[in-house]
Amino acid sequence: MDKPALPPDPLLDAMLRTVPRRYRLPELDDACALPVDASPATTLALVIEQARAALERGEMPGAALKDRFTNALERLVREAMRADGGDPVFQAMVLRHRAASVREYASLSARADQDRRAVRAAVNAVAHPGKQQRLGPGPQREALARLHAYAGAAAWNKLHDAVQQLPEMPQTPAMAGEPPGTRGLAQLREHPALARLRRLDTLASDPLVAQYRSLWERYGPRSGSASAVAQGRSSRQRGEAAEALAARALEALAQRLNAATGASAPYRAVTSMRVPAAIPAAHQHAKSEWDVVLLRKAAAVGDTAGDTAEGTPAWDVCLLVEVKASVDAAATDFPRLLRGLRLLAHADQDTVYPFATRQGTVPLRGAALHTLPTASTALSRTVLYCCDAPAEPTPRLLSAASRMQLLSATPTLDFAVKLTVASAADASDLEPVWLALLESPGWRAVLNQLAALRQVRELMMHPDDLLAAV
Repeated sequence: MDKPALPPDPLLDAMLRTVPRRYRLPELDDACALPVDASPATTLALVIEQARAALERGEMPGAALKDRFTNALERLVREAMRADGGDPVFQAMVLRHRAASVREYASLSARADQDRRAVRAAVNAVAHPGKQQRLGPGPQREALARLHAYAGAAAWNKLHDAVQQLPEMPQTPAMAGEPPGTRGLAQLREHPALARLRRLDTLASDPLVAQYRSLWERYGPRSGSASAVAQGRSSRQRGEAAEALAARALEALAQRLNAATGASAPYRAVTSMRVPAAIPAAHQHAKSEWDVVLLRKAAAVGDTAGDTAEGTPAWDVCLLVEVKASVDAAATDFPRLLRGLRLLAHADQDTVYPFATRQGTVPLRGAALHTLPTASTALSRTVLYCCDAPAEPTPRLLSAASRMQLLSATPTLDFAVKLTVASAADASDLEPVWLALLESPGWRAVLNQLAALRQVRELMMHPDDLLAAV
């Protein structure tokens, strides 16, 4: 039997309506009029929106709109390729697109961590310090110690040479039952991961590869470096502080609602709410952990049918809150959030599910989860993005993801390569990107990006603003 949907709380709705939305996009002029001094990114966003609106009306965007698009994309590419103040990530992509050595280096780098682990595991199989001790003092043990040291220092060429020179290892009684040392050395000599790591070291001295690495270092510290570790630690601390601020805001909201109802604490806030595997839907690529959640006791709305087997009241979801560091982070997260809502809505209506949170396990009614909205345009009373970043004086209309898809398209990279080799490059070379935007399903998110960005920004609020409203 279907359970009733969670009735709205008028006070909660009123408070959410009055919280200032400092990240909201301004209304656009009629027909998305293009300012004369608009940046290429703004021009692209408005032109793409005009194209989407035309297609929605059943019309094909005309040549004038196509020319505005290609001219703006040309300007965006030239701006990104500037030696001073350009985009190092895009410049690295262009370098990889035009240079075979850089492409090979990038491909090998993508699996380098996996290869390092594989080679070190192979070295440990024959030269682990414990195995060295069983051999007793002598040249064999010293050679194995060198192997282990070279692997630890990522000295792949030295490791390769040392393996070639190492005599075959005898199988001692103490090593009975283990893979023979001879076989382990043979596997190490022929290990494809070692060959790839040696090739990676060779390519590192290529001038174009060095330029490629320099561009990425301008974007941020190298993965695994001390600077990257420190940056990651700092980001985690900022994220934890933002989540704590959002949690305080929702706790204050729960207290305000409890005071207004006069009932026995029907509202509560929980953090880090994890979706149980028991919900019958695909969990892959869907949000499975919610940062902060406002809950209401099911008994508070007169529904005891959803209580747990022990007779304790179950809870219903009122508000799901995600904490993001920026508008771009929220826009990138939005598709995953929608999949997460669809996952929750697959809950069985007659089941009470145990959700793990930092405050302990909380039983939630599947009936209320089943009624959660899943359409991107119907989330204003159910989902919030909390962000503590300052609002931009002039909001960006082209999302970071859409900008990157435009710049990483093959015709765009071909055009940028022409610029680097001083060949003739014309904006008409970018027409294939325009056609893909209008026709390819893979470009649907870019075509709809302004509408999606507006929806995301409508859902965003600063936790200080929510606290002030409470």
